[in-house]
Amino acid sequence: MKTKDMLQSHPRRHPLAESLAPCVDSCFECAQACTHCADACLNEQEHLPHLVACIRKNLVCADICAATGTVLSRLPEADDQAAKALLQACLTACRACADECERHAPMMEHCRICAAACQDCATTCETLLGA
Repeated sequence: MKTKDMLQSHPRRHPLAESLAPCVDSCFECAQACTHCADACLNEQEHLPHLVACIRKNLVCADICAATGTVLSRLPEADDQAAKALLQACLTACRACADECERHAPMMEHCRICAAACQDCATTCETLLGA
């Protein structure tokens, strides 16, 4: 199933469906990447004390991204302040997580992948906020 197809199949045609689909997809991809990165960091035994902030930001970002993707999947109204607040929170969490993961990316591939997913999600959230 493609998110875009699912959103377009909804009986209520949402004016931002084209913009919503990539954002929903990137939110869920980012949530998965952050969850995986947190788990991988927990298994970096010799570096674990230096990864506490990364793990915390991963978990916060994963939760916010999952919630944002879920709410956006419900086709919020254009003036839905809660959806806009979630998008802004997602953008903020993704930027913070990307910054933290980039610090560890030269040594840890999972942090590099997570940082990229966070940057992509931040970009799609910013785009949707501007739409």
